[in-house]
Amino acid sequence: MSGQGQSYEKDPRWSAVDTYSLGHLHPSSRTTPSNDVLKHALSNSEKQGLPDIAVSPSQGKFLQLQARLLKAKNVLEVGTLGGYSTIWLANASSDVKVISIEVDEHHATVARSNIEHAGVADRVDVRLGPGVEVLPKIVDEVKQGTLGKFQLVFIDADKENNWSYVDTALELCEPGACIIVDNVVRKGQLANDTDDPRIAGARRVVENVGKDDRLDGVVVQTVGVKNYDGFLIAVVR
Repeated sequence: MSGQGQSYEKDPRWSAVDTYSLGHLHPSSRTTPSNDVLKHALSNSEKQGLPDIAVSPSQGKFLQLQARLLKAKNVLEVGTLGGYSTIWLANASSDVKVISIEVDEHHATVARSNIEHAGVADRVDVRLGPGVEVLPKIVDEVKQGTLGKFQLVFIDADKENNWSYVDTALELCEPGACIIVDNVVRKGQLANDTDDPRIAGARRVVENVGKDDRLDGVVVQTVGVKNYDGFLIAVVR
């Protein structure tokens, strides 16, 4: 997970809808992960000095439901940060396995602690290193048959390498798999051809997915407690 975040626009309507809807749709009495586990992951990450750039609770639930819809057994995440989204994904089912890649050693240590506290350490493998270096090693494991192909890939790391991550992930995915790239709308700046390398990275992945016959994708804009942004969602043909 990149340490560079965005400044947040605040709108009380967005936050109120997130709070209201998740309060009804994710009650701890009958859903996992529990809200206590999720709050611990966020508070512990904050105490350990990690940036506040994890997905929102509603976005985490969205990722979990995508994994369930796909009946995903193998999930790949690029950008662990404190393991917040990882915990959501690891609770998609009792037999899901998540490999999560994190470039920062301290972040990875905090994430492993949060994942252990959440009780899903047996489902998660946090791998340390830059995504551009770790992903080819995972490709080798899949080719050698020591690792199964993936049904869901979530990319939330350095934006400059978005397309590189998608392109490599295609070697790891089953037909029908879903690849989700976070933070591509960037408060509406996606439509602007600027010198900002993160916006350029978002534009590159959108444009390249549109040109690639292996993928069919769409950008979904979102608002909520974590600003105005959005996902690129692509299905592997």
